Amino acid sequence: MGIKQALVIGLAMASMAACGGAKKDSGGGAPKGDTLYTRLGGEAGVKGVVKDFVENNVAKDARINTFFANSDIPGFEKKLYEQICAAAGGGCTYSGKDMKTAHAGMKIKQADFDALVEDLVKALDNAKVADADKQTLLGVLGPMKADIVTEQ
Repeated sequence: MGIKQALVIGLAMASMAACGGAKKDSGGGAPKGDTLYTRLGGEAGVKGVVKDFVENNVAKDARINTFFANSDIPGFEKKLYEQICAAAGGGCTYSGKDMKTAHAGMKIKQADFDALVEDLVKALDNAKVADADKQTLLGVLGPMKADIVTEQ
């Protein structure tokens, strides 16, 4: 399975994990132990990936940036951090809407989702995330696809 397929699968899984009952991370720091969250660099590492993903990749990607034109970018980055933190074992609680509600009526196609995944991989590569950790994160996030892609 390639990185792109793993990302698609991973993105879908994260919504389920992130919307679940993860414990709140009161201080934003990494929990004890070797978790994916700690391997991603804890709070600073995950926030760095999120910032690069949103501001340097998605914002400049003409294929999909119109979906985010009217978004509250700081709020989006906060929720995305929470989602990844929760999915990666960082002890955070995702405070956003479920993916189906958040993306209702947006008419997102497979190609749009694929572009988003490519942008995330680019941010993970820029952060020099190990391939195994990238695959793990993508595997956790992937199941979101079913709730995000609504158009043929």
